[in-house]
Amino acid sequence: MNFPTPHLHGVCLSALLIFLLAAAAQAGEVQVAVAANFTAPAQQIAAEFERQTGHQARLSFGATGKFYAQISNGAPFEVFLSADDTTPARLEKEGQAVAGSRFTYAIGALALWSAKTELVDAQGEVLKSGSFKHLAIANPKTVPYGAAAIETLTQLKLLDATQPKFVQGENIAQTFQFVSTGNAELGFVALSQITKDGKLTDGSAWIVPGKLHEPIRQDAVTLVKGKDNPAAAAFMDYLKTPRAHAIITSFGYTLR
Repeated sequence: MNFPTPHLHGVCLSALLIFLLAAAAQAGEVQVAVAANFTAPAQQIAAEFERQTGHQARLSFGATGKFYAQISNGAPFEVFLSADDTTPARLEKEGQAVAGSRFTYAIGALALWSAKTELVDAQGEVLKSGSFKHLAIANPKTVPYGAAAIETLTQLKLLDATQPKFVQGENIAQTFQFVSTGNAELGFVALSQITKDGKLTDGSAWIVPGKLHEPIRQDAVTLVKGKDNPAAAAFMDYLKTPRAHAIITSFGYTLR
């Protein structure tokens, strides 16, 4: 049996080290602003993205309207996953996003949810009963899911009756927290926050029919700061892959 000489063994180690250093040099990172409703799928996608490409996606979560203000004031984000399609289009029009990079990565669904298992019925009739003290809703001025909730209540002619009971969240994550902790008996949240693989994870819910509000089309866009970053381009490409699509739909989103 022949064993490699120490010299050859050293050459092999050196070659391996050079390869690893080259791979590390090619791997980069991208700063991604993510709408709060997309927190869980974005975390899974970022983990898969890193495993597949070596690039790291640094995620920040918050309200779409607040991200718009931060981006306009020079925040170092390179990719933006919005909760609507109007904000990325506005950024593109203002020259703060790369023209032609925008696409719809998910279409969201709105749900009325309670942490209590029997409070919310499958038709949302609980809204008419008035048998609750607080109704959580995200800020409709900065959060598209909050705007969709207002549209829904308006369509149902329940806005005036429920408005005095509003507990307003800064973003959809805070709105969810109000309900999950019991500070509000029920609230309008993103379906993605309360389901996994098509099943309700906790409590009781009514999935709001899409006809009651404008479609929640969520667009992704490359921002000007990410124009020349290969990791940003790779992340945007990865969002269009079958694996990313499988993660997105597992949280109750649709793709078209």
